Amino acid sequence: MSCQKLMSVKFYVGSYANIVQPFQYIDSQLAFDESCAKAMDCKYVALDTEFVRTSTYYPKLGLIQMFDGEQLSLIDALCIDNWDAFSALLLNRNVVKVLHSCSEDLEVFWHNVNVMPTPLFDSQLAAGIAGRGGSVGYAKLVSDLLQIELDKGESRTDWLQRPLSDKQLEYAANDVTYLYQIYPMLLAELGDRSEWVFSDTEQMMLKKQRPLPAEFHYLSVKNNWQLRGRSLAALKALAQWRMDTAKQSDLALNFVVRETAILEIARHLPKDKRSLANLRCLSGKELRKHGATILDILTRIQQLEPSQFPNKVERLSELPFYKKVLHAARQICLTVAEEQSIKPEVFASKNQVNQVLKMHWFDTNESDITGITPDLATGWRGELVYDKLIALLKETSKR
Repeated sequence: MSCQKLMSVKFYVGSYANIVQPFQYIDSQLAFDESCAKAMDCKYVALDTEFVRTSTYYPKLGLIQMFDGEQLSLIDALCIDNWDAFSALLLNRNVVKVLHSCSEDLEVFWHNVNVMPTPLFDSQLAAGIAGRGGSVGYAKLVSDLLQIELDKGESRTDWLQRPLSDKQLEYAANDVTYLYQIYPMLLAELGDRSEWVFSDTEQMMLKKQRPLPAEFHYLSVKNNWQLRGRSLAALKALAQWRMDTAKQSDLALNFVVRETAILEIARHLPKDKRSLANLRCLSGKELRKHGATILDILTRIQQLEPSQFPNKVERLSELPFYKKVLHAARQICLTVAEEQSIKPEVFASKNQVNQVLKMHWFDTNESDITGITPDLATGWRGELVYDKLIALLKETSKR
């Protein structure tokens, strides 16, 4: 097995605080495949990723941390060409994959390996359901459960640089060393509710696999509701072009053009390069690179018939009964949360309530577009509260 470094980190088991756990830096395909094969026989593995995502659309994976209870592997992702062994591990339903606050890690897995870890246990979600509060950080969880204080000084490091320093590697190793130990402790706290965590992560993975299509990206543009008719059609086309360009060029959306820029361009519908430049919403570089394409899009929009314009963007705040229904819905959720001894912010956020309202009130909504059922209408939350919310909505419709 090819390992550049062999070091030690503290490994805490019960009262045996002086036990140390070596970790291996893996930079060869063979060592990587062997590490994944070994983990296939485990009941669970702790995983984490380190990546860079400053100017790119997709995350650039630098390191994978994996601990199976015996072997702690720091995997140099820049040295790996074949991900089949890791894909098999992620898909092995007999091995629980344990991560913390895994939303971005899922994007890394989906982009690099094109699979999602199944089954998946997120220790942050678990901490919330167990009553420890919403969005609990990893360092706090380690401190609360293991009485160990972690150094987070390397959290903003460049994980694509080589070689990585000893301090960076120790930091990375700590992210799975203690995560492995936290998992059974959280399981014990959760009891039967551990299944709620797996339900939540399944919903999270579904969302990552079904993002809003580029043609509907305009629905996520701030202040889109200000536009109507031809301008809204222009915003829709420009937002789709921006998203497609970002993906094809692997650039962050705002590195193509800023969101505020496409809104202003759609609002004013300039017909030539001088008019476009006079808006002063594009830099000189953006104007030179994208000006002709933007004007071509606007020319096409000018040829549309009014029947081809998208419908006005609907807003909950414009509905006269919205605030009253929202308040009532949140009171229902609060009551259920108290009955289940769950912190209200963990059980149902305002946004999650709004998802249900939009699904029932709006002709165009993200749930219908993506095919993803709102959080409060599925899984354990749906079982506890959805019927009550539907009854409220039916009562509202009678008034």
